[in-house]
Amino acid sequence: MSLHLTDPTALRVGLVGYGLAGAAFHAPLIATTPGLRLHSVVTASPERRAELHRDHPDALAVDDVDALLADPAALDLVVVASPDHTHVPVAAAALAAGLPVVVDKPLAGSAAEALALVEQAERLGLLLTVFQNRRWDADFRTARQLIADGSLGSVHRFESRFERWRTEVAVNWRQHPEAVRTGGTLFDLGSHLVDQAVQLFGPVGSVYAEVDVRRPGARVDDDAFVALTHTGGVRSHLWMSALAGQPGPRLRVLGDRSAYTAPQLDPQEAALRAGRRPAAGWGTVAEADWGTLGTLEQTQPYPSLPGAYPAFYTGVAAALHEGTPAPVDPRDAVYVLGVLEAARRSAATGRTVEVAAAEEVLV
Repeated sequence: MSLHLTDPTALRVGLVGYGLAGAAFHAPLIATTPGLRLHSVVTASPERRAELHRDHPDALAVDDVDALLADPAALDLVVVASPDHTHVPVAAAALAAGLPVVVDKPLAGSAAEALALVEQAERLGLLLTVFQNRRWDADFRTARQLIADGSLGSVHRFESRFERWRTEVAVNWRQHPEAVRTGGTLFDLGSHLVDQAVQLFGPVGSVYAEVDVRRPGARVDDDAFVALTHTGGVRSHLWMSALAGQPGPRLRVLGDRSAYTAPQLDPQEAALRAGRRPAAGWGTVAEADWGTLGTLEQTQPYPSLPGAYPAFYTGVAAALHEGTPAPVDPRDAVYVLGVLEAARRSAATGRTVEVAAAEEVLV
């Protein structure tokens, strides 16, 4: 049940999709954010409707996007958590109906499509933002703090991974022909990894990538490596895979003064998937899972900052209630998609590809 049913100022949120993204991430974060209320959810699945009624009994279930948008005055915000290849048409329809929009990553299947959405929102004077929740991971927040306060010195290399061990190909929308552009690991996980790298080290000058389909029966890429050379000189090496029997450390940052390694994934996804909701102590990393800071001469555990996924929707509520900036600038997502497109070209040719400057991608 939403915590904010009695708040007459709470913004009514329509959620499109109640699969993993909608049910485990967006719905519980919306329901526990002051100033927001989960009003209605698009899902035609009887099983998912039953889950919705159990977890959010006051939310309405509707069959499709047309039904959700039939009465735009009944909503204050639309959140798009449907399969990736539907993000653009659903978001465009919600904007056309006069509603602010949150879109799960990736925003679109190409930088051009994403830019068109951004420009549509700007013309209409409506909020458009992207759920880049991994900006609020514990490991990323801790690494960013250590970089900012100079603990690592001048950073020259960043290594980051989302590696999984999933030998069986799941039968879901990701294997659908329409999802070929966005359903694979490059766009699914790369949209997080590249975004984090750009947030830490700025624009990318060139990219080299290896993108493969490894598992029998898979139709989309499930194993990728991306090397970014940032214009400031830092090199980011990014791994994403569904076939990593022994995953490497979540991230490692190397500087000329010290280094930081975070061994484990942030705990928030596992907590949300287990049905937990944000409350006191949310996002705390167990001491046994802290990263290490130091060099060969001296290394010690370093306390992790807590993960903070609730900050995203707190930022959305503030943007709509108070006019503050969106928690994620959608033009950031446009730029990241441009980098991922360059990575795909690199993988196809086996060559390093120059990345267009931000001002070229964003016009």
